[in-house]
Amino acid sequence: MNSSNNVVSLAGRILMSAIFIFSGIGKMAAFSMYTGYASARLPMPSVAIAVAIVVEVLGGLAILAGFQTRIAAWIVFLYLIPTTFVFHNFWALEGAAKMDNQAHFFKNVAIMGGLLILAANGAGGASVDASRARKA
Repeated sequence: MNSSNNVVSLAGRILMSAIFIFSGIGKMAAFSMYTGYASARLPMPSVAIAVAIVVEVLGGLAILAGFQTRIAAWIVFLYLIPTTFVFHNFWALEGAAKMDNQAHFFKNVAIMGGLLILAANGAGGASVDASRARKA
């Protein structure tokens, strides 16, 4: 992999990880609000939000650093499947709520596609994974 590919892979990881890191931090800052919102859709909403925070923050940081990237990408990908279907079920809504949730649904689907590419191809040269591989 050449240096421009390394830079592009790093930029992609930065952009992809940002949504998870900031979303997880937002859930920490407004834990009770998110727990209340989740209580209508999930059993044990406090546990569900705590798991979401861990997956989003740690998964986002792992992707950002390029640490255990393939595993992190798979974990975040699998986390997004139920999250997308439970919280963005646009097919059950009408009007503006339907349009908003449809956009979020397909945004998540697009992110899931990027996560699959990351899981298949790894983090690239500018990553902890690549640095560890060079030392081994």
